[in-house]
Formats: sequence, structure tokens, C-alpha cells
Amino acid sequence: MRTTDKLSYLLTRLPSLKVALSVFFLITALQVVAQQTGSRVDQLNDEQVQEFYNRAQASGLSEAQVEQAAMSQGYTLTDIAKMRKRIADIRSQSGNRRGQTVSDTSRGRTLPNDLSRRYPTDSLPYDKRLDTTKRLKVFGASLFENANLSFEPNLRIATPRNYIVGPDDEITIDVSGASSDNFKLRVSPEGSVKVPNIEPIFVSGLTIEQAEQRIIARLRRGGYQGLGVPGSGVTANVALTNIRSIRVTLVGEVVRPGTYTISSLGSAFNALYLAGGPNPETGSFRKISIIRGNRVVRTIDLYDFILRADQRDNIRLQDQDVIRVADYQTRVEITGEVRRPAIFEVLPGETFKNLLAFAGGFGDDAYRASITLRRNTSRERRIVTISENQIDAFVPQRGDKYSVGKILERYENRVQVAGAVMRPGDYALEPGLETVRQLINRAEGLSKDAFTNRAIIIRERPDRDSENLSFDLGKVMRGEVADIPLVAQDSLTVLSIRDLREDYYIIVEGAVNRPDTVKFVSNMSVADLIASAGGFSEGATPNRIEVARRIRQDSAGVRNMTLEMYQFAIDRNLQISSLDTQSGGTKNMPATAFRLQPFDIVYVRTSPNYETQRQVYVWGEIMHPGNYAIASRDERIADVIKRAGGLRPGAYMAGAQYKRVGQVVGGDLQRIMESPDAEENLLLSDGDTLFIPRQSEIVDIQGAVLNPSSISYKSGYKFDDYISEAGGFTDNARHRKGYVIYPNGRKDRTRQFLFFNRRPYVEPGSTIVVPFKPLDTNRMSAAERIGILSLLTTVSIALVNILLR
Repeated sequence: MRTTDKLSYLLTRLPSLKVALSVFFLITALQVVAQQTGSRVDQLNDEQVQEFYNRAQASGLSEAQVEQAAMSQGYTLTDIAKMRKRIADIRSQSGNRRGQTVSDTSRGRTLPNDLSRRYPTDSLPYDKRLDTTKRLKVFGASLFENANLSFEPNLRIATPRNYIVGPDDEITIDVSGASSDNFKLRVSPEGSVKVPNIEPIFVSGLTIEQAEQRIIARLRRGGYQGLGVPGSGVTANVALTNIRSIRVTLVGEVVRPGTYTISSLGSAFNALYLAGGPNPETGSFRKISIIRGNRVVRTIDLYDFILRADQRDNIRLQDQDVIRVADYQTRVEITGEVRRPAIFEVLPGETFKNLLAFAGGFGDDAYRASITLRRNTSRERRIVTISENQIDAFVPQRGDKYSVGKILERYENRVQVAGAVMRPGDYALEPGLETVRQLINRAEGLSKDAFTNRAIIIRERPDRDSENLSFDLGKVMRGEVADIPLVAQDSLTVLSIRDLREDYYIIVEGAVNRPDTVKFVSNMSVADLIASAGGFSEGATPNRIEVARRIRQDSAGVRNMTLEMYQFAIDRNLQISSLDTQSGGTKNMPATAFRLQPFDIVYVRTSPNYETQRQVYVWGEIMHPGNYAIASRDERIADVIKRAGGLRPGAYMAGAQYKRVGQVVGGDLQRIMESPDAEENLLLSDGDTLFIPRQSEIVDIQGAVLNPSSISYKSGYKFDDYISEAGGFTDNARHRKGYVIYPNGRKDRTRQFLFFNRRPYVEPGSTIVVPFKPLDTNRMSAAERIGILSLLTTVSIALVNILLR
């Protein structure tokens, strides 16, 4: 039997040993894991945490018992809090994966995944729809859900002077000066410490300061003369070096009620955190009583700590203290435009003003004039409206739900001006700004491009529809007509002359350094435009500059004329020498007086004999491979081969490849060496490449053959011979569609004459390709054909028998 099986047997057969063995097993397991990972909790993976949780469940121990056992083995409160959070996270994740429940994270509960009990949201009344949204959290509950906040006391600080000494405390006495000695004394269960050669000293129930005075007095009488007396040269220091553990009990509406063992320096918040804090469903966060000797010594209001960081109620606990969390009496909800929407607990005597302070006050966009309250009555609910002057005295009741609305996206006194004014924007409708002219003046007047013949006011009518009002702005500003009064929400738009026309531009194209479309600028000459375009490019012809101009005036009677054309002669220094009006231009216009107009297109021509260098690339079995410039428009392939020094002895022109724009140009280049007038001797083009290989001794066979492979070239072999070398055709081969790809890129297919196949010849370096037959998805299988044949045979026999009768 394995060790784990033996342990399970003992746990089931020996109830008296169950708790002790379970604690030992759990703590040993956690210690082994900690030693392997180098950390108690932080470095545990999810599988190790799950294993520890499963063992804890199988042991039958409560969470409080497991945590107390862990503390007795040296685990800190932080370790326990982290382990508790890790276990909760793993449990929630596993629950979601199983899909048996739907998690309600706001309340810590699980809801049955029963779709039959759900209703369409749109069909529910208003209050039901509110319940389907994310529920509010109870204010203060998150304080005890933070694993990084445990309120664990700091054991490295000096012992507080009001600390009460008790059993199991360790006191160190350090005597120095003329006499030197050191004692480490543990307080006995009877409450005393024993110094050698001195009767026991009772210190239990004394503060550390009182205990120090009593111990020094006994030492002075027991042989240490003058101890602690000024001028005697003998001093003593009494310190608490190890503190005891105490037991406190938490009852009432806490998450995990029970008895907890904590440090004697532990505080009330420390114990509350270990117990998970007040139960968010039923517990009070403002009535937490600390009971000592059947008497309430302090009542804790957690709101004082959460809202004001006031820890005066966080007193140090003593052994056998009881912390009782009462049921809450009054809880209310507040939502909407407040800074901290939540469920708050209200004490007697507190008003809505206090509740608003708990929620952090109104939000920036809160509607403060009235607040909506939904209050429960004995039979149903009712709506209450709280005005702003009732906030200070209004008393909340149990179950109240307050909703703070948002202000309207409207302005009570706004007017707007946009367009061709100096300061467009929003302005306040107030005395001194009540008319159109006053608004324009407040906006620092019209801009110079303002179109004053017409302006527009968009006004909101009483039914919230918009209304358009247009008027002559120029007459209003000059006082020729009555000024127009404004109302709230009016929007005045002053048009610009640019809003009523196309965007003006000029285009320069051709042999300039920066061809572009530029914004029209008045009084610009052709030379100015060319200068802004970076000047002439290298191949420009300055004496052939053309300007194409739209006919913008009425063209009645000149329908055959669509453009006005002008031609200029300009030197390289951008000096205009002459102007030629080709069609529709102004006669006798001086060349220097010509100015561009909107939408003109200026063309700068290129010299007819100007060309940039063009080149081809020749490589392979050539004497001088590399790039070669195309010397003339008539240069051909044979010419560049001759310029490259001719072919090497191993060159194989039948396999030469000529490429243009990356594509192989099929052709028999061997003929150009024999006859330069052959059609294959193409004219060279910029970017062409010529590759002349060595003669290949391999023939590739691909496609529908039994053994696609490469075979050495044999001069006596034909197409079918190479197919035989590759194992022959496959069953799905298209015999009559085989073709050959030659090294120079040309292709030749199989031709048919009557019942005979005329195969293409094969050259060295060729590739033989046999296509596959296309898949026939409608083809019947052998079993289907046999079935149909059997049916036809049966039908035939039946027909013969009928005819013979």
C-alpha cells in the first residue's frame, strides 16, 4: 500500500488522529513545495496551489484551522492572504471552464445557468432593466479583497511602551558597566520570569515600562548594587525580544467567523482582514464592536479609516478579545454623476449630505437641481424628487436608491459665429451682445475675404427644428438696414469668397526638377513658376514652353475654341525673350507682361535628341560580361554580343535566354550568330538581360511519369525514349498533351496526325512535361459500374422472357 493510501486509511479509521495528521500532512506538503521553489507562495504554480487546496478539502479542516496551523509553522499573514487569493482565483477559473454556473463578480455568488428563466431585456419594466446591469459594490468591501494589504504588524519596530506583558513573551536583560551580564527570560504561564539566584518576578499584566522598573528593582536587591542609579556606573537595559501569540474570536456577520491566533502586536484591522472582513451581504462596516471582559471597549467605524485614514479605532488586541460585526441597519444606493457610485451604510442621524460626502460629492457634469429617489413603501415603490435645498436635511431610509442625473448638452445663453471673422467661436448672449453687428464686433470684425452680400443664421425653433435665416451682411454692418437681434443657440456663418469658388491652382509639367501642382498666387510669371519648380532639368528645351489656359469668359460664337495657347522662349537664366500667341491670346502683349491665371498648365518640353543612358546586362559564357550602354536606337542583340568580345568556346546559344521586363522572350538566338538579319535579332531596350549558358547535359522529365527525374542527354534518344527512362506514363497521364520546354524558354507540344502522335524533338537542357488528367468527380467507381451492368443484364433477361411468351 502506498504512503498516501495508508494516510487516507488512517484518516478514515482513526477519527481521533484526523485533525493532527491532516495539519501535519498539509504543512509538510506546503513546506516541500516552498523548498523546491525558493518561496512560500509567490512562486507556486496553479497546479501546486490546486493540489494543496484539494488536500485541505479532503482533510476535513476548516479554513481557519488550516491558517492557524500554517501560522504556527512560521507562515506570515501575508503568505496566508496570498494563498487564500490564489485559491479563490483558481476556483473561479475552474468554475467558469465547467460552464455550470455564471459568475456574478459583483456579489461573489454564482447564478444557475438556466436560460429558460431569463427574459428579454427590452420587455422588462424600468427597474428590472436596472437589475440586469452590473450591480454596485458595497463600499468598503474591496478593502479586504486586496492581497497586498494585510495590516500585518511590523515586528522590527521598538516595543510600544504601553505593551502589556504576558505569558510566552521573551524579555532580554542586558547589564553593562562595572558589572556585565545578559539574561534571556521567558514569561511563564504563571506570569513571572526567573533570574538566576533571584526569586521569580511577576510581570504579567504590566506594561513593558512597569515590568522594566520591577525587574531592575529586584536585580538591585539581588546583588547588582547601584543598578540604574545615576553615577553608579552600572546600567541595565530591558527589552522585549520575542513576543507571544494571542487568540481572538470574530463572530457575527464576518466572512469567516472563528478563533484566530495572531501576534500580540496585532490590531483589530489585522484580525478583521484574516477573517475576510464584514460579510458584504449582511455585515455592518460601521458597527464593529471590540469586546474585552464582556464589555465593549471600542466600536469601529471603517468609514473613518477608508475616507479619512483615521486609525484611532484600530487598537491593539489582547488575548481572548472578541470582535463582533453587527448586521447593517440602513443601506442605500447612489448612482449616476457622483465620483464614487456604490452601496453605502448610513447611521441614524446622518443625512443625504453625509451620503453625498461618502460618494465623493457630485461629478463634474452632475445635474444638482434635483435628485431622483426610488423608495420602497409597504406595498410598492414610489418616486421622490430631492431639490438642491433639501440635501442638508433629507434623511435616507433603508433600501433607498438615489440617481444623480447629468446636465443637458445645451447652453442657455450661447451664440456662435463661424467663417470669415477674425475670432470665430462661442460667445455669451448678454447685455452688449444681443445683435448680429454686436456679435461681429465682439469677434473683432470681418476678415478681408468675407463675402458680405449674404450671411446665414441657423436658429433653433421652439419645436427643436432648425430654421435658416439669410440676409445682406454688408447692409447690416453699414447700418442701411435694421440690425438683427439674436436668440440663444443662434449660429451665424459668414461666408468667404473662397467658399464660393474652386480652389485656385497652377500646374507645371515636363522637364523641370520638381513638377507639381501649386497654389495660385497673383502676379506670377512663367519664369517665377519655373523657378519655384526647381528650374529646368538637364534635357529641357527652354524655347518651347507652352501655357494652356481655360476660356473663362462667355464663349458664345467661338465653340470651336476650347483653350488659349501661349508659347514662350526663355533662356537658361529664366529671361523671357519672346511670346507667341497661338490661339485666342491677347495681341501685342509684351512677353514680360504675361502673368499666369488660375488653372493654367505650363508645359516644359524635352529636347528631341536628349536621352538618359540606357543599358543592357550580358552575362554567362561571354568574354566580357557586364552592363553595356545602348549606343544607338538601331543596336541589336548581335551588336552587343560583338561589343562584349564574342562568345566563349563553351557557349551554348541554343539555350540562351533573352529577358525583357523580367519575362523570357522565346526565340532561337543561335540563328542571329549565323544570320544577323534574322528576326530573332531584336532591337535592344533599356533593362534587357541576355544570359548565355554552357551546354547542359541533362534532360528533366516531370509530370505524369512513374519516376520524375533528370536523365543525361543522349543524342539518339527521342521523346518516348526519355519517357521510358522515367518509368513510362502513369495511369492518369495525358499522353497526347506532352510538351518540351527548351533552354531558351521556347516550348513545343505534341501534334497529332490521324492516329499518330508527332512528338517534339529534345535538346540538351530541355524539360519534358507530361500533364495529368483532370480529376473527374462524376466518374463512377468499379462497384457502381458492376451494379449498373448487373441491373441491365437482369432487365434484358426479363424482356427476353416476356417476348418469348
